[in-house]
Amino acid sequence: MVFTANTLYYQQLNEQLRSCPDTEIVVENLLGQRYLGCGSSGRSFRLYGTPGNGLGQYLNGSVIEVFGNAQDAAGDTMNDGEIIIHGSCGDAAGYGMRGGRILIEGDCGYRGGIHMKSYLGKHPVIVIGGQAGSFLGEYQAGGLIIVLGKGAGGKVPASYFCGTGMHGGKIILRTDEAPSGLPPQVLAAEAAPGDLAEIRPHVEAYCKAFGGDAAAVLSGRFYVLSPNPEAGYRQLYTYE
Repeated sequence: MVFTANTLYYQQLNEQLRSCPDTEIVVENLLGQRYLGCGSSGRSFRLYGTPGNGLGQYLNGSVIEVFGNAQDAAGDTMNDGEIIIHGSCGDAAGYGMRGGRILIEGDCGYRGGIHMKSYLGKHPVIVIGGQAGSFLGEYQAGGLIIVLGKGAGGKVPASYFCGTGMHGGKIILRTDEAPSGLPPQVLAAEAAPGDLAEIRPHVEAYCKAFGGDAAAVLSGRFYVLSPNPEAGYRQLYTYE
């Protein structure tokens, strides 16, 4: 089914999408309509234009592919499925994300991956092809954030306060320079072979979606950011 958004109010558009019996849906001429695909499962959305805030909130298994940029809070609290953005993304992508994967071809705004978490078999992943704004992985409790650094010229592809409050998960940066100025809760080390094996399927998925040579990308230098157990927030948790 093909829908044309134009200036249609976001609530009306979402009502039409929810009532559509088709599993494969195309929406053209998006002009900032919000909350597309929220909570959906078992569907495929191909979106052309610029979707508004809250794209794929609480996503539960659907695939959303955006041919354009996305705005703030894409994948907020998503549980499963995939969001593929052929462009850049606003702030707070993957806020509270607890499963599934977000692939961003270009850059990501502030607070990407804030409050990401893992539980049992759920391990959320965000891949950012370009660079990320400040507070990447803020309060990260689980999951994996990969920043490939396209356009960064080998410099660290994340801005200020990366990993602030981080107490779980990993951030892996493709950079020729060792990250510096990190919060005390964060440790940085050059990626080991096991780290590269972990990110390989996600880098391959990125290159499949947007083009590129995964082997060439993986041949670069990577650094892993992880929580520092000596400077974390153990006082907030109960241990046996």
